[in-house]
Amino acid sequence: MGSLSIWHWLIVLLVVVLIFGTGKLRNLGKDLGGAVKGFKEGMNSEEEPPKQVQQGGGHTIEGEIKDKTHTKV
Repeated sequence: MGSLSIWHWLIVLLVVVLIFGTGKLRNLGKDLGGAVKGFKEGMNSEEEPPKQVQQGGGHTIEGEIKDKTHTKV
């Protein structure tokens, strides 16, 4: 009585299919698979260095502002 036989699992599967229908279960499987795939891609993308995007062929100048003054001309 402690373990479930194959017949118990088949009856549970039949009830689930009758309640939700095969189309909804198929969509649920696709959504779950897409979520797992997206999660794996997200985990792998952290290992890659971030890409820098340059627009308009401009140059980036790095520096530090030490004093901010306003001059009137």
